[in-house]
Amino acid sequence: MGIRKKSNKSPPVLSHEFVIQNHADIVSCVAMVFLLGLMFEITSKVAVLFITVQYNVTIPANGRPEETAVNYFHYGLKDVATIFFYMLVAIIMHAIIQEYVLDKINRKMHFSKTKHSKFNESGQLSTFYLFSCLWGGSILVSENLLSNPVSLWDGYPHTLMPFQMKFYYICQLGYWLHAIPELYFQKVKKEDIPRQLVYISLYLVHIAGAYVLNLNRLGLVLLVLHYAVELLFHVSRLIYFSNEARQSGFTLWAVLFVLGRLLTLSLSVLTVGFGLAGAEKQGLNFAEGSFNVLFVRVTVLAGICSTQAFMMWKFINFQLRRWREHAQIQSLKKKPSSSKGKSKKANGVNGSVGASGADSPRARKEKSS
Repeated sequence: MGIRKKSNKSPPVLSHEFVIQNHADIVSCVAMVFLLGLMFEITSKVAVLFITVQYNVTIPANGRPEETAVNYFHYGLKDVATIFFYMLVAIIMHAIIQEYVLDKINRKMHFSKTKHSKFNESGQLSTFYLFSCLWGGSILVSENLLSNPVSLWDGYPHTLMPFQMKFYYICQLGYWLHAIPELYFQKVKKEDIPRQLVYISLYLVHIAGAYVLNLNRLGLVLLVLHYAVELLFHVSRLIYFSNEARQSGFTLWAVLFVLGRLLTLSLSVLTVGFGLAGAEKQGLNFAEGSFNVLFVRVTVLAGICSTQAFMMWKFINFQLRRWREHAQIQSLKKKPSSSKGKSKKANGVNGSVGASGADSPRARKEKSS
C-alpha cells in the first residue's frame, strides 16, 4: 500500500486520484441506495435480495408442529447479490480502520515505505482474523462441531445451515472479494499484486468450494484453525514493527504453522477420505446437493493437499530468508570487533619494536657519546 500524501489541490472529478481518495464515500453512497430501497414498496423486493440472507427454510423442532420452529438456510444464485452488498460493507470498514486507526499510528511511528505497507496489511488482516476467529469459534461451540467430530461428515449432504453459519460464509466471500478492488484503492505496487492475487484466489476458491459442495462444517473448522495461526503471525509482525527486538512471536507462529498444516491435512483426509467414502448416501445428485463421488473427493483432497504443500514451501523459503538475514547481521557485528582486535595487536607490536629499538647497543653508544 502506498503512502497517501495530502495535497491542497483537489483532483479532477472522476479521475483516478479522485476515485482513490474518495472511494469510501462513493461506495457508502452505493450501499445507501440499497438501504433506501427498503423504504419503498416498489424497490423493497429488489433491495431485500442484497441485504438479507436468502433461501429460508422453516422446520419444526424435533419434527413436532407444536414445538418452536427453527430457521435454516441453503444456498442459491441469489446469494451473489448478498455477497456483493457485503463486499461494499467490507470496503467501507476497510477505509474506516485505515483512516481512523492505522494512519494515525503510522504518523506517530514514522515507518519507512516498506514497513508502512506491511504494517497496513497486518493491521487490516489481524482485525479481520480476530473477528472471524471469535465469530467462527462461537458457531463451532453452538453447533457442537468440536465436541462431536463425527458431525463433520455424518448426515452429508449438509444442505441446510443455521443463519449464523450461512451469514459467516457470505461475509467471508464478501471480504475476500473486496480485497481485489482494494489493490487499486490502496495503490499496491505492481510487483506485489501477483502475490496478493494468489492468496486472494486461494481463499475464494476454498471458501466457495466448501460452500457449494455442502462441506460447510469442515470448511468452518479449517477456516477458524487457519485464521488463528495467521492472526498470531500478523500480531507478531505488528509487535515487531513497534520494537524489532521482540521476535518471540514468530517462533511460536512457526511451530503452530506446521501443526496447523498437519491438523488440516488430518481433518481433511478423515472427513473426505474416510468419512464420506464410508457414508451411506453415495452418488452425484444436484437436486439433493450431494457430491459424494470418487472424482469429487479426490479433487477436494488434491486441492487441499496441494495448497498445504504450497504454503509449506512458502513457509520454508520465509524461514531460510530470515536465517540468512540474521546470519548477515551477526557477521556485520563481528567484523568491527575483529578489526578493533587487529588494530590493538598492531599497536602492541609497534610499541614492542620501538621499545626494543630504544635498548639496542647502537642506542646505548649514542647515549654514552
